[in-house]
Amino acid sequence: MEVLNFEHMRRSMVDSQLRTSGVTDAWVVAAMGSIAREDYVPASHRDTAYMDRAVTLSDGSVLNPPVSTALLLQAAEIRQDDDVLLVGKAGGYVAEILKQRVANLTTVDADNLGDAQTGKHFSVIVIDGAAAELPAALLQFASEGARVVTGVIEGAVTRLAKGYVHKGNVALKSFADSEIAPIAAFAHKREFVF
Repeated sequence: MEVLNFEHMRRSMVDSQLRTSGVTDAWVVAAMGSIAREDYVPASHRDTAYMDRAVTLSDGSVLNPPVSTALLLQAAEIRQDDDVLLVGKAGGYVAEILKQRVANLTTVDADNLGDAQTGKHFSVIVIDGAAAELPAALLQFASEGARVVTGVIEGAVTRLAKGYVHKGNVALKSFADSEIAPIAAFAHKREFVF
């Protein structure tokens, strides 16, 4: 039976995936190079945990590919004093990465945005997935000028995007085509048609 060397696989992910895709932010590279990604996937996927592809988790959620995650976090330009809202898993891989950078991290599930009603306004909102449209309820948590990073769904393509909150609104600008799992709660709302 072959014993997997996860440390070697992690270094390989950093060197052959992240760095070659333009990920240069030191804290992102250091965090992703030290956190055991294999601990966040089902046992049946541990041997492919470091491949640049999405992994469906046992609860039906998705762990996005490493490059998508790294590019999204790098685009967020997260500073140590930021108050960050993560729309994603509280005990998940992205939350663990963010804990390496900030002390003020709040997580909320996309299906339960009301759970984040802390009275706080966040300087960064990281959405760990792709949205067809952002719910207005989400932007009420953002401070003026807050950075928002997310995946966006444009037809059959997903892209990574970033925007800044201005007067309760955000205009997202795509910066990379990338595989990132859609968030069902952020799908286009169906309109009634006669």
